[in-house]
Amino acid sequence: MSFEISLDIRRPAAAVFAYVADFRTMPRWYGAVERVTATTAATTGKAARFHMVRSLPGGPAHNDVEVTAYTSGEEVAFSSTSGPTPFRYDYRIEPIPDGTRLTLTGQISGAGLPGPAAHLGGIAERLFERGMKKNLHVLKQLLESS
Repeated sequence: MSFEISLDIRRPAAAVFAYVADFRTMPRWYGAVERVTATTAATTGKAARFHMVRSLPGGPAHNDVEVTAYTSGEEVAFSSTSGPTPFRYDYRIEPIPDGTRLTLTGQISGAGLPGPAAHLGGIAERLFERGMKKNLHVLKQLLESS
């Protein structure tokens, strides 16, 4: 399943990019993410890798994640390389008159969900999208209050 979400944030593009490009900030604004640990010396830039622990309906989920695209100040993409619910999140940053437009293009699958959640298929994927909209609004509030 693919989706696209855009929202405007009243903060400079450089500040928004710096926060989103640091995958370690995810536990602060992404509801299901409990912990992110860098597994490479580099924590930003293409090929930086992380281990992420999420809380899903069927229990904890572990994913390894890699930065697969990185253009400083403009775009960063994260892709899971292992674990349930394979995903790719591509964040694009665009300066606008009163701040920044953040656009997330996401691809996520319910594949690998444990237990009864494994049978939800497309419903699970739509729930992921809805959850991501909520997460991005938390991100917006965090950034605008700093």
